[in-house]
Amino acid sequence: MKLHQVWQFSDMKAVSLPRLRTSPKRHAWILVIASFIAIVIVWAYLYPPPRYTSPIRDWLPAEPARELTDEERASRVVFRQILTTPIVRSKSSKIAFMFLTPGTLPFERLWEKFFEGHEGRYTIYVHASREKPEHVSPIFVGRDIHSEKVTWGTISMVDAERRLLANALQDIDNQHFVLLSDSCVPLHNFDYVYDYLMGTNLSFIDCFYDPGPHGNFRYSQNMLPEVIEADFRKGSQWFSVKRQHALMIIADSLYYTKFKLHCRPGMEDGRNCYADEHYLPTVFHMMDPDGIANWSVTHVDWSEGKWHPKAYRANDITLELLKNITSIDMSYHVTSDSKVHTLPRGHLVMTWRADRASPLSSSSSVSCSLVGAFRQACCRQLRRVESS
Repeated sequence: MKLHQVWQFSDMKAVSLPRLRTSPKRHAWILVIASFIAIVIVWAYLYPPPRYTSPIRDWLPAEPARELTDEERASRVVFRQILTTPIVRSKSSKIAFMFLTPGTLPFERLWEKFFEGHEGRYTIYVHASREKPEHVSPIFVGRDIHSEKVTWGTISMVDAERRLLANALQDIDNQHFVLLSDSCVPLHNFDYVYDYLMGTNLSFIDCFYDPGPHGNFRYSQNMLPEVIEADFRKGSQWFSVKRQHALMIIADSLYYTKFKLHCRPGMEDGRNCYADEHYLPTVFHMMDPDGIANWSVTHVDWSEGKWHPKAYRANDITLELLKNITSIDMSYHVTSDSKVHTLPRGHLVMTWRADRASPLSSSSSVSCSLVGAFRQACCRQLRRVESS
């Protein structure tokens, strides 16, 4: 029998047990642990990891839904109507090739060879922001649209893109729209490009989350409430979009205005934001994330880690280089916090840049493909331009 259990069996009475006292130190540790767990839960709820939804949100009270502004509600109605309208494709469906250039296109002869024999399956539009181009190929004659001055890094770049789309959308047979620069050359033949773009119901818009100084650091709280920081995205300017998305781009006023006012170089707080890198990736991440491939069909080499992509010289252009580029099947997104993210992909066009002082050539790109003799013609043409 234990000492603290004393029973009087005669009258079946029990002596009350002495009360055990908990150490004050134990109380303190319990409070510390409970406080730590509470902090972790609150922190995980408020600041979930990027691209990850914590399971904690499944049982914590749901955040109250924000009431949409009148402009948001109107925009969403228009976008929904565009996206739900059935796609009508005719036997004469075409791809619009839209060239954004400061002036004359140096690779007209190469593009002429690319388009040769495929009349009725493509259209060409040229936006020349500085001077009227001198065309050497007849297929480019008469394809210039009304153009305005473009300043690198400003909303005028997006304005030029929208101007090209508005002109191309007037042709109801245009079903896909590819943005090109004066420095772009095709990497495959026309049939390959046509089948690749027309055979999918996707737009190719480069889109990724960049938590670094050249990504979400550019975000401005002035974009609230319509654009929150968690939705802010980045991507290459060079896109290829289906007709529905092209309509959404020129129909948008709300988000365009947000980026026009609050994403520009030299903002009040000293930050620089470039609308052509953030506007489309952010809008389509918000409005139709499943409708885009988060990569571009344009090959641009940023491996040198500079402000501008690698400039290919005449001696660089070989059949081996073109073969290596066309065999790339992964898209690499290098965020400004020096992390690398990959996605499966393919390239249709490459950016080839001679050392010219042009605000557009420094970020040029686009996609098309080369095969056999076409690759050889490409090499010869590139070397000829470089030496001239």
